[in-house]
Amino acid sequence: MALLKKADQGMNNLRTLLAQAGISPRKYLGQHFLQDRGITSKIIAEARLDKEDVVLEVGSGLGALTSPALSLISHLVAVEKDPILAGILKNRVPAEEAHKITIVVGDILKVSFEDVSNKFHCKIKVLGNLPYNISSPFLEKLVINRKYVRTAILMFQHEFAQRLIARPCTRHYGALSVMMQYHARLSPLIKVSRDAFYPKPKVDSMVVEIDFEKPHPSQAEDERLLQTIAKAAFGHRRKTILNSLDRGMVSVSRETLDDTLRKCSIDTKRRAETLTVDDYIRLTSALRAKKTMP
Repeated sequence: MALLKKADQGMNNLRTLLAQAGISPRKYLGQHFLQDRGITSKIIAEARLDKEDVVLEVGSGLGALTSPALSLISHLVAVEKDPILAGILKNRVPAEEAHKITIVVGDILKVSFEDVSNKFHCKIKVLGNLPYNISSPFLEKLVINRKYVRTAILMFQHEFAQRLIARPCTRHYGALSVMMQYHARLSPLIKVSRDAFYPKPKVDSMVVEIDFEKPHPSQAEDERLLQTIAKAAFGHRRKTILNSLDRGMVSVSRETLDDTLRKCSIDTKRRAETLTVDDYIRLTSALRAKKTMP
């Protein structure tokens, strides 16, 4: 991964557009505009877009990703919560490409992925620079709707992205890592400096690819139980895996948990962050077989 820092003269154009509209970036909407065209080009290249693709763009803003993506694909659904920015974006779309874009003014958390997929009769690609404050709920929505999504190329706060891609025995590895890596193959693509944005956020960012067409090779029979176990395990991550599960899964006896861990060849004194995704899947199957969970 390259650390791409330098912002180009696009910053002047960006500020001009905002000034002409008589607005300033709004903190409560998490508005930080990508102004480095080098990074924009890199994101588009990593997305591997083609003329058959339908893209759902999250937070289109002033069109930093919208414009270069639009010329490469079949159709783009641009979701922008700010009606003023949506209006500016509409006016910036070339007339010859206007038929290829649908601009939705609204909250991405309320947009139906199923409706978009059904309308165009295909799985969609998701692209965007997420406002930091919706990263978790958006990922939850993305996972729930994964059967409608091929891949997602998304920019997150750097530390949040590290939690997504973290490996076992590292400090960022947690329940989020386990569940996201269970549902999809995650690949870190670009580390982006805070200097690439206007206004400059307090932290750096990272672009991550989430490929739902390549989930973890082994699948659990009960995904809800898998999630319950992962959350319980990391709920008290400084404790042993047995003690964590005992505190987090009150409907299962300590004796049952102890026996199940041993049958899965998992030392009861290990900690949650040392278990792999496969370990959690095996533990899920073993607990489910005991029929101790509702």
